[in-house]
Amino acid sequence: MDLHAKIRSLPTSAGVYLYKNAEGEVIYVGKAKNLRNRVSSYFHESREYDAKTGTLVREAVDVDYIVVANNKEALALENILIKQKKPRFNILLRDDKTYPYVKLTLGDRFPRVYVTRRLRKDGSEYYGPYFPANLAYRIVDLIHRNFLVPSCKVDLNRFHPRPCLQYYIGRCLGPCVEGLTTPEAYQEAVCDAKLFLDGRSTDLSHSLRTRMEKAAEMEEYERAAKYRDLISTVEQLQEKQRIAAAEGDDADVFGYHFENDMLAVNLFHMRGGKILDRREFFWEEMPEFTDEYVGGDAPVRPAEQSSAAQTRDEESSRAAPGQDPSTSLRAGSRRRPSPHDFHPGQFFSALLTQLYIGQPYVPRNIYVPVEFEDREVLEELLSEQLAGEGARATRAIRVHIIVPQRGDKRSLIDLAGNNAKQSYDQRFRVMKPNQRQIQDALQDALGLPERPRRIECFDISHIQGAETVASMVVWEDGKMKKSDYRKFIIKTVEGVDDFASMREVVTRRYKRIQEEKKPMPSLVLIDGGLGQLHAAAEALASLEIINQPVAAIAKREEVIYVLGQESEPVVLDHHSPVLHLVQLIRDEAHRFAVTFHRKRRQMRDRSTELMEIPGVGESTTRRLLEHFGSVQAVKQADAAALSAVVTRAQAEAIMRHFLKQA
Repeated sequence: MDLHAKIRSLPTSAGVYLYKNAEGEVIYVGKAKNLRNRVSSYFHESREYDAKTGTLVREAVDVDYIVVANNKEALALENILIKQKKPRFNILLRDDKTYPYVKLTLGDRFPRVYVTRRLRKDGSEYYGPYFPANLAYRIVDLIHRNFLVPSCKVDLNRFHPRPCLQYYIGRCLGPCVEGLTTPEAYQEAVCDAKLFLDGRSTDLSHSLRTRMEKAAEMEEYERAAKYRDLISTVEQLQEKQRIAAAEGDDADVFGYHFENDMLAVNLFHMRGGKILDRREFFWEEMPEFTDEYVGGDAPVRPAEQSSAAQTRDEESSRAAPGQDPSTSLRAGSRRRPSPHDFHPGQFFSALLTQLYIGQPYVPRNIYVPVEFEDREVLEELLSEQLAGEGARATRAIRVHIIVPQRGDKRSLIDLAGNNAKQSYDQRFRVMKPNQRQIQDALQDALGLPERPRRIECFDISHIQGAETVASMVVWEDGKMKKSDYRKFIIKTVEGVDDFASMREVVTRRYKRIQEEKKPMPSLVLIDGGLGQLHAAAEALASLEIINQPVAAIAKREEVIYVLGQESEPVVLDHHSPVLHLVQLIRDEAHRFAVTFHRKRRQMRDRSTELMEIPGVGESTTRRLLEHFGSVQAVKQADAAALSAVVTRAQAEAIMRHFLKQA
């Protein structure tokens, strides 16, 4: 059926429509209260298009649709389809930063507690998100120290000869070794950790107090003292939570800066009345096209807008005396769009929908700088979403999406807008962040337990298995530390086997570190993919080095695989200074390995003639080439010069060899 004929046959009910190109790819997803009117509006002859809308109309050859009951369902379905299809004409949520959750693996034989950044339907319990990000790590650390439930990556489906260091320092019950704990004792610790993560501090305190009294009656005073200390810790944390709750509500505050068709958005997370963290979003080219009517706000041109605060002032100044500024906005929103227009209302409608729908936690208040058409519908949808959490929702919570016009709340919007301007400058005007910021960002991106101070990176180099060598380079305190670089000649591997070579190198390096009783680096970085990563992990496991942060960066994809979360590779924006740092270290390791390999190959090629001389072996050849630089220079040297490097007998044999050739 012809596209125009198909559009005329669309229903007039609410729904979602999907434009497709000639290859059948979905290029745009939209929602509508009236599908036929909305879709046909793109093809009106009187309509003026901007560049992107014109491209969409030219590329679209087909349209699919899904009918829903109301606009609220259309909003939710549109969000799901955008995330699934990732159509290039929609505003897509791209973010360098995802916040962590605490994962309790209840489906395992011996459950463990982890920090993760991805939610999965795997039978585990997830808690969060937490910000600042290190809060999740502090919570997991508290669980290690007090409940003795570990995060280790040891296979707990079988017993091992001896436990790891975490058991000896009192941060694990030792389920990996038979006899150190019982399934009942371990399950009790897991139940306590779950009560703690659920926020049921009163139930946990009551349970611990009962066990403390029972242990005291049985004269098990050491165990009773442990319960007493745990009760004290839980009650202190409970009191801190009460204080935070009394200080203010939770809120998310948005600000933005748009210029030269590029956009920076800042999101401030306020919890308990305090700003705990900031999140940044960037779009280098706004893919969303303009509409003749975008509910709630007028298009903003780059020249008219420099910050969220400035936008608000200009909008207010256009209103007639005594007229609400938002009325002026709505009245002005029907003008013809320019190719360089930016509709902040349309943008924030899409952003908030993708950010909050389907998430386990949404703050009670969301402050945005502009009004948009679906605000009330989204409020209702998010409120229902929280109410649907069931057991976790102790009371009905109403989500409010607010557009402040004055006062303290407007000041927060202005603050977020000013920070968005700084973020814009830092990203798009190439302002280099300081080293500590990069280290913090690297810690956050890779989920490292501490700010990385030292990174050791390994790479393998060879040509079809010949002269296989490896390199290790070191980044420490913000710069490459060349004095700690190391070269390795692969000794136990024949042929092409990068995985075995990586195993050998990592084993040799950290066996020596153990023997010399030196500290391990903050991160072991591998140049390669999952195979090289697992080879390095096997080498560390053979040395009984556990919980060492290890990551690998793949060359083509430029994604980072972190040991223990290989199914969740870290994908960083190509502008990210964190990615630039990892690439710099990786490239230096590659350069160092290739240079060493070339030198070895040149020495092999050049030494062929020298090693034909009786009495001259590999080590003698190497000394001669290092001293004289080439076979030709050795050939021209006299007896005295040769005797300074080799024995007199060897010097005479070398001279006789070259005299015969003359």
